[in-house]
Amino acid sequence: MTTDTEAKKQAGDDAADLKTAVTTSVTEAERHAPTTDESALQAESEQDFPDNDSAIGDDAASSTASINSSIMAYRTENGRTYHAFRESINYVLPNDSVSELYGYHEHRLIGVDLQHHLFTLTLGGKLFLSPIGDTKHLSRVLDAGTGTGVWAIDFADAHPETEVIGIDLSPIQPNFLPTNLQFQVDDLEDEWTFSYNFDFIFARMMTGSIGDFPKFFAQSFNALSPGGWVECQDITFPAQCDDDTLKKDSYIEQWSSLMIEATNKFGRTAESAKFYKQQMIDAGFVNVTEVVYKWPSNKWPADPYYKELGFWCNHNIAGELSGLSMVLFTKGLGWSPEEVEVFLAKVRTDMKDRRIHAWWPIHVVYGQKPEA
Repeated sequence: MTTDTEAKKQAGDDAADLKTAVTTSVTEAERHAPTTDESALQAESEQDFPDNDSAIGDDAASSTASINSSIMAYRTENGRTYHAFRESINYVLPNDSVSELYGYHEHRLIGVDLQHHLFTLTLGGKLFLSPIGDTKHLSRVLDAGTGTGVWAIDFADAHPETEVIGIDLSPIQPNFLPTNLQFQVDDLEDEWTFSYNFDFIFARMMTGSIGDFPKFFAQSFNALSPGGWVECQDITFPAQCDDDTLKKDSYIEQWSSLMIEATNKFGRTAESAKFYKQQMIDAGFVNVTEVVYKWPSNKWPADPYYKELGFWCNHNIAGELSGLSMVLFTKGLGWSPEEVEVFLAKVRTDMKDRRIHAWWPIHVVYGQKPEA
């Protein structure tokens, strides 16, 4: 029988393996960027599934102002921690990360870092798609909803001449930073009071975090210098399928529908990314471009690249189901925590099933403030 100490050690080893894999395989994205055409992904034959197949597999598990104690004292609910900065804010996602793929649940701040890896693979090693290029010096960049700060850190390292500011509700970023990067604890849904403009505003995975995206884009427009760009990278619901393997009564389909229902009750729809393009246009942006990518639900694709992408996507979403769902289902839908966990166990099983060829739409939308 595995002891708690052994389980903890295994969880720690798995986390280390995950971090190593995330670090070492990023260069693969530079050699194999995914296609963005409308063709359906081809599924691997079931005859090729190994006998001990698992969608996860055994090889992974993986502000300048002083921050006072009231902000650092996160509130705890159902075993997860949430921001304490203005607790009335309807932000429903935890600020920790938990691995749910093992018997031992260890809280880790690697969920956002795993998403960063997924986006890096998706975009062929790029941090963004906006055509800012090297043609213009970037004086100041805003990472809106920075999370652990991983994107901001990478951007600051790549652009040492640029001042980078990351804003989030939770002070969960590291202490050792590039000298051109600072983090601030603030609410992006308040009125922006910056005394300066930005050349680039970036936001990733803000679905469910912002209730009024038209206001967000209007404030971004006002905060940008003429010719500056805004870019959003986000997932949207429900899950999609190019064949008939994702049934209407599947637990993935049920979970997707319930996520939309619950987020709508909180005024923060899980379908927000579908509207970014038009909302940017309505805010006054020009040269607005939208690219939609596919994240397979697990390793079901035949193509090795998409198989890897599905592997990481499954670990990211299936491994964070409780964090994504708990507050939404208990406070939005009236479920008990026990009912949520029983249901999510069934969702997790579907997400590992390589006979279900589901994928998640990933929207990258960017636009430019007109030149003066």
